[in-house]
Amino acid sequence: MSVTLRTPNDSLTERLAINTDLARKVLSGFIGDEIRKAGMKRAVIGLSGGVDSAVSAYLSAEALGAENVLAVRMPYKSSSADSLSDADKVIQALGLPSLTVEVTGMADPLFAQFPDITNLRKGNVLARLRMTVLYDQSAAWGGLVMGTGNKTEILLGYSTIYGDSGVALQPIGDLYKTQLRQLAKALNVPDSILQKPPSADLWAGQTDEDDLGYTYADVDQVLFLLVDERYTVNEVIDEGFDAAFVTGVWRRVKANHFKRTMPNIAKLSRRTVGHDFLFLRDWA
Repeated sequence: MSVTLRTPNDSLTERLAINTDLARKVLSGFIGDEIRKAGMKRAVIGLSGGVDSAVSAYLSAEALGAENVLAVRMPYKSSSADSLSDADKVIQALGLPSLTVEVTGMADPLFAQFPDITNLRKGNVLARLRMTVLYDQSAAWGGLVMGTGNKTEILLGYSTIYGDSGVALQPIGDLYKTQLRQLAKALNVPDSILQKPPSADLWAGQTDEDDLGYTYADVDQVLFLLVDERYTVNEVIDEGFDAAFVTGVWRRVKANHFKRTMPNIAKLSRRTVGHDFLFLRDWA
């Protein structure tokens, strides 16, 4: 169930518009540069059939060459058939090497031990099992695991720690969902992927916006004001947004900060990793 908001004006939609040519150039360059810094030439990506993973795949293929991007589909028994077919459209369009690894046999023995397990817990297990598969293929394939999380999800904590957030690179992590859709259109991602409701495909009928309780279009505007424009909560409310919605979003952003940082290390020495020892990856 979504909250109903009064969109303040069209200017926010305009301000969320991106230069897709520039974004494409910057992000593909980022991928190539980071892969080379790690001493590798390849990437591994979990392809769900959704727009986020599709965009990451298109950018990775552009940066590294399609032959160097391994696409892995990891269905569970309740996964939508459309997810597999949409992922296959990306694989075929780009000419990616691919694998399909069924995770049902890995997950069900654990689920069977907990008859009261909830869909949320199942979703977290599936996300972590899928990341286990990707890191195994990372070792076998010799490539870094490519992230598929967007800025909206990262800010809201709409991810599984050590699951879909446990990646080596996050190429689309500074694009709000609505901005990501703009880039997807520019990349010619298949229409069936662009048009379907966003879903992590963790259980039958699951959608992102049902889980969140609001649409990406609405929350992206609020997050843009709070984060990029540095508005206070009250200033955002003054723009015409529902007060409970804005305070709830900001509360969620703050509560999920731990997901956006490496685990804190208790400081004992003069130079502690993550505190004082902060050399860049290419410091040499």
